[in-house]
Amino acid sequence: MARSAMTMGTGGKISEHLSIGVLAQIYPWERVSAVLRQTGRASERVRDLPAEVVTYYVMGLGLFMAVSTREVLRVLVEGLQWLGAGPAVKVASKAAISQARSRLGVAPLKQLWEQTSQPLAPAETAGAFYRGRRLVALDGTTLDVPDTKANAGHFGKPGASRGQAGFPQVRLVGLVETGAHAVLAVAMAPCKTGEHTLAKLVVPKLSADMLCLADRLFASFSLWQLAGKSGAQLLWRVRANYRLPVEIVLPDGSYLSTFYASNAERRHRTNGVRVRVIEYTLEHHPKGETYRLMTTLLDPAAAPAVELAALYPERWEMEGVFDELKTHLRGGQLVVLRSKTAALVEQEIYGLLLAHRAVRTLMCRAAQSAHLDPDRLSFTHSVRVLRRKLARPPAFPPSAGGALAE
Repeated sequence: MARSAMTMGTGGKISEHLSIGVLAQIYPWERVSAVLRQTGRASERVRDLPAEVVTYYVMGLGLFMAVSTREVLRVLVEGLQWLGAGPAVKVASKAAISQARSRLGVAPLKQLWEQTSQPLAPAETAGAFYRGRRLVALDGTTLDVPDTKANAGHFGKPGASRGQAGFPQVRLVGLVETGAHAVLAVAMAPCKTGEHTLAKLVVPKLSADMLCLADRLFASFSLWQLAGKSGAQLLWRVRANYRLPVEIVLPDGSYLSTFYASNAERRHRTNGVRVRVIEYTLEHHPKGETYRLMTTLLDPAAAPAVELAALYPERWEMEGVFDELKTHLRGGQLVVLRSKTAALVEQEIYGLLLAHRAVRTLMCRAAQSAHLDPDRLSFTHSVRVLRRKLARPPAFPPSAGGALAE
């Protein structure tokens, strides 16, 4: 896909270009350096693009999806010069940038992501909790990647009405804190990998203080059991053809049933799991669709059915997060990712996730100061502010400079 050569202004301070200072507040230079040492990716030669700079650069790619790779590096270099990080330097060529990213690899970005992907909403955040439990949602999506031989061979292309889709795709399944729109865990694989397979890598990240929401496509016995082992409470929609007979009717209209892995175990009544079922129909729904929710919250006094039915739409906050990643960070355009190999695609996705978390961290801080629900703040506006504003001059060490071109 052809990419327009969008540019940014010249001659101003870094606050007019790339807000590397804001990224450095969320991910301090010392932490990035430590991760590089831990993963064996610290720079060995001064003449190379320093690994710390490349790490911030990959995050910068997530903030400027529609801008060329050299342009993003240019404003990053100008920002480092403005901060007094070294003498005048030249921007590396596209080939040198690609080589530097390949040397960096996936591990540092992945480890930095895993170290920092913690819940953001404090206990008093409006809309982030239900009766003391942090609301999280489980869902999946896909991202288009460049149609190179390497990407097509690794990720594959989904089927289409006439053969195959135009681009290879990577499948993602994530766990999101709905109140703060913070991604807490993610798993990725070629597009033909099922969401259930990836979900099994994600649900162990649940914890006992959470209430997890999920759509009916995830409601299998094995995944329910695995998610339950975390200690988290679950509220998942289930398919209409699931056999969940009424066993005990509860005062609020919900009922207790038993969830089995197979018909054979149902017949023998072995290895079943006690669940509570809530059925309701939305008023004025054009199809009169009936919703059936299954939950581990068995006590109707502690979690009334009407409250859980009203709570379930919070699951759609996950769709909002995917929209932020796939559209708003890209300047309102559905742009294909940049990377032409599988390893760099994975690296780029972690950079995108880190950039998204930086935006969301600042939004949560602002919402907390104003005593607002973070959902009331505009993600698009926050991205624009992050792109042009430097919150305060970051303290990059002088050693961060040196020759940035090869």
